[in-house]
Amino acid sequence: MRFQPKYKIKKGDEVVVIAGADKDLNTPKKVMEIIADQHRPKVKVEGVAIATKHLKPNAQNPQGAIVKEEAFIAMSNVMLWDAKASRGARITKERTDKGVNRVSKKSKEVIK
Repeated sequence: MRFQPKYKIKKGDEVVVIAGADKDLNTPKKVMEIIADQHRPKVKVEGVAIATKHLKPNAQNPQGAIVKEEAFIAMSNVMLWDAKASRGARITKERTDKGVNRVSKKSKEVIK
């Protein structure tokens, strides 16, 4: 891969899940991690796609454990949250003197 792909969603952004079992268009959630794969970009969103993981016993945990943690979902299933409009937002990039801003197409507000 010659160039790193660029996406509109970054780590720490507020997003809404627009598809899948955890679909919720009214509650923003935080992006915890991103895998920027060129063909299948994925995001890990706080409290979404909870998976159960079984851990074998080891020196620190002699009993073993069952841990619930977030799994990755497709980036196409999330949308940036526009706080002013209180809904998901499609965005455009706007160039300024200080750099490039992400701007909501609906409310025309800069999304941090």
